[in-house]
Amino acid sequence: MIFSFLLIIGFGVLAFIANQYPLNSFDLKLAGNIQSFEHPALTKFMELFTTIGSTKVCIILAVLVMLFLYFVLGHRIELIFFIGALGGSAVANQILKAIFHRERPSVYRLIEETGYSFPSGHSMGALALYGALAFLLWRHTSTRLGRGLLIVLSSFMIVMICISRVYLGVHYPTDIIGALMVSGFWLTLMIWIFQSYMENRKLRSSSKLQANTNKKLNV
Repeated sequence: MIFSFLLIIGFGVLAFIANQYPLNSFDLKLAGNIQSFEHPALTKFMELFTTIGSTKVCIILAVLVMLFLYFVLGHRIELIFFIGALGGSAVANQILKAIFHRERPSVYRLIEETGYSFPSGHSMGALALYGALAFLLWRHTSTRLGRGLLIVLSSFMIVMICISRVYLGVHYPTDIIGALMVSGFWLTLMIWIFQSYMENRKLRSSSKLQANTNKKLNV
């Protein structure tokens, strides 16, 4: 929980800077360094990750995960967690974009995008989707190798989607950092709520079992 609130405080500071200094030297320099690697093959590669992080693809993947959780595994509590993690992140992104009204970069663009820039919707969605999915799979993976692969793969997807947005010229680096802070805050909060609920349910189940055992012994 402490980490969650540190993230939201950090976002507040970053949002102030981005709002007061929309064309700051940090954004311009870092974006310029990333975009200096421009190459037709790399552009296609980055466009692929931007497509993977698009709303349409994220919705398709999320629906498939939800159907699997509900109909195949029957994990309704995990389904609620997953919906909450993704839904909350999506709503927060729309609210924050409406508040800050930051325009997208206009000097260097390899693709066209509409809407406001801060915070990045692709980045928030990527962290919410792949972060929540990694957490759920982590709970059902017992080996170090399996858990290590989860961290590597989910981190790779998130990082590449984030970098693609700056490379393609549709976001400033602070849009990405702010998005990760907000989505990270929400995801860690949802994980804390989920784990607290599961622990309390386990305690209630143990208490009930103990009470039934004592009752049988007293008969």
